[in-house]
Amino acid sequence: MKKRLLTVAGLSVLTTCALADVSTNQPAKWDSSLAFGLTLTSGNSDTLLTTAAFKSRKKTDENEFGLGLDGAYGENDSVKNNETLHGGAQWNHLFTERFYSYVNGEGLHDGIADIQYRFTIGPGAGDYFIKTANTALAGELGPSVIFQRLGDVDSIYGSLRLAERFEHKLRTGARVWERAEILPQVNKFENFLVNAEVGAETALTKTLSLQVTLQDNYVNQPAPGRKDNDVKLISSLVYKF
Repeated sequence: MKKRLLTVAGLSVLTTCALADVSTNQPAKWDSSLAFGLTLTSGNSDTLLTTAAFKSRKKTDENEFGLGLDGAYGENDSVKNNETLHGGAQWNHLFTERFYSYVNGEGLHDGIADIQYRFTIGPGAGDYFIKTANTALAGELGPSVIFQRLGDVDSIYGSLRLAERFEHKLRTGARVWERAEILPQVNKFENFLVNAEVGAETALTKTLSLQVTLQDNYVNQPAPGRKDNDVKLISSLVYKF
């Protein structure tokens, strides 16, 4: 009788341990968000600016995935002054806790800057200089290929990509971040692109937050008749799921 009770107790312990292992080894989930911004004025000037953005990312012990799609449309006295559509994706494969390889791809359309399309794709290597539960700082370096139609001119060229990104989460649930990249043409360094972003986000509820983002896109050789620098300050309401 004692032997049978011990066996039952042993099975109970094994079953409990197995259930505990299952509960602590849940697969990583995608963290996604939708952001919407709207600015309207009426009176001496009638303006409209709408923005929308979707972001999603997933992290495991060996891989990190990031997806994003955003766009903006604006008018001033019924004259279009903003028309952008941008998307990007990146996959990082970690060889150690900090060192990783990546493949990055981005696409852009900007009707006001006369960028009919610009696609950038390339591999590279990155390293987390800082990697804690609340703070991350990483640098990346690699080659890229750029396909674009600037104005009515099509071109394909190789470039380098030097990038860095930083994010810090505060105890209050708010977070701040910053990222920047420069892409010079390999055989013509005076032709280069610079993309930068600074942002802050504060939580309103568990699923809603308020976000403010400053974006700067610089093209050293813009389309004829266009300016070389575009800056956007965007305020958005963000829904997380």
